Amino acid sequence: MQEEKRFFRTVCTLAIPAALQSLLQSSFSLVDQIMIGQLGAVSVAAVGLAGKFASIYAVVIAAIGAVAGIMISQYLGQNAPAEVRRSFFTNLWLGFGLAGAFTALCLLCPGAIMRAYTADAQTLQTAADYLRLLAGTYLPVAGATMLAAAFRCAEKPRLPLYAGIASALLNTVLNDLLIFGKCGFAAMGATGAGIATVLSQWVNFLLMLLFCRKTPPLPAADGRRTPPVRGRGRQYLAMLLPLLICEVTWSLGENVYAAIYGRMGTDASAAMTLTGPVQGLVIGALCGLSQAAGVIVGKRLGSGDEDAAYAAGRRLLVYGAAGAALLSVLVVLLSGVYVEIYQVEDGVKRLTRQILTAYALVAPCKVLNMILGGGILRSGGRTAYVMVIDLVGTWGFGVPAGLLTAFVFALPVPYVYFALSLEECLRFGISLAVFRRRRWMRRLSAHAD
Repeated sequence: MQEEKRFFRTVCTLAIPAALQSLLQSSFSLVDQIMIGQLGAVSVAAVGLAGKFASIYAVVIAAIGAVAGIMISQYLGQNAPAEVRRSFFTNLWLGFGLAGAFTALCLLCPGAIMRAYTADAQTLQTAADYLRLLAGTYLPVAGATMLAAAFRCAEKPRLPLYAGIASALLNTVLNDLLIFGKCGFAAMGATGAGIATVLSQWVNFLLMLLFCRKTPPLPAADGRRTPPVRGRGRQYLAMLLPLLICEVTWSLGENVYAAIYGRMGTDASAAMTLTGPVQGLVIGALCGLSQAAGVIVGKRLGSGDEDAAYAAGRRLLVYGAAGAALLSVLVVLLSGVYVEIYQVEDGVKRLTRQILTAYALVAPCKVLNMILGGGILRSGGRTAYVMVIDLVGTWGFGVPAGLLTAFVFALPVPYVYFALSLEECLRFGISLAVFRRRRWMRRLSAHAD
């Protein structure tokens, strides 16, 4: 009993601040959507489609952050401070390089990118303008992601949370001022929301840098230069490349889904966009369990205790299943209240409620996949397992199901969404089988290849 209480306290210490931070990040989307929702379906659809492309960057930088977390947690478990620092800085510079590439792409050809998502001229122009603004968020998001991973592994998750609170409050205030033109500011609509998001993300990153100087999350340097991946290239790439392939192909699949909804009409696209904040809040509320799993299971694997790592994973899955069931019920009960926030057509509101009901049915599997694939299975460094599972789910099932139901059977968007979301059930079944076989467990080497 005492052991269970200690475990639960450790999970709460790691998971609650991480979940709150994720909820605050989701609040960027929620606040934007609520306020932009007052401008009509075109603005809602445009912001949602631009956000879909930006999500490609978000999931890739999250993959790099995940690798940083795997390496840092395992090397902390091995008491190898030099490897902890090397792991952090290798992933930090890679993240900054990726941020530069995405920034250039979105600044130079936003219209060409958005043309793949919609054929409506007005929606296309609004989405392109918004995507150009989002380019300003890529660098601070990269830095904040890596710092957050370091703080979590050092069991100091409250510091990223404090930065997130400040930036979320700033985002809300700026949205109100810039979207609607208050306190002497011009009314900018969706452009104002983009500016608010950029400024808020920079504040988040700068505050985390300040916390890093006052409370360093990394072991102290020994005075010697810490080079990137020296002699451990194969081990590093064996973790990073499958995660990058996994996250990019998954995100591309999500973008195919967005294109399907966009081609089904502005109402369908707007309804899907309105469900995004709710989905983000549900996942955000429980994502802390995934991040806690990465740290807790990773440290146990780093210390060589595989039985303890497996037992911790089982406990975390039970916590996730209970939390997901509760939140699914709340989504169904509150969906009617939620849609009334927006000034959109009744048809869009009806579609949104139907999609939220479909989401509630598959949300438990989504959450358990997040904990399994995003935390437990990755913690051993055998990320190829996660890559294969996601490829089978998204491209072997989800994308074909979406295309067939939308364009062959011509089903309404709620049914299309539910059909393609069944990929989560398939992925969960495969992930659970891999978890039980324990082949994902591995202790990273702190020695050269």
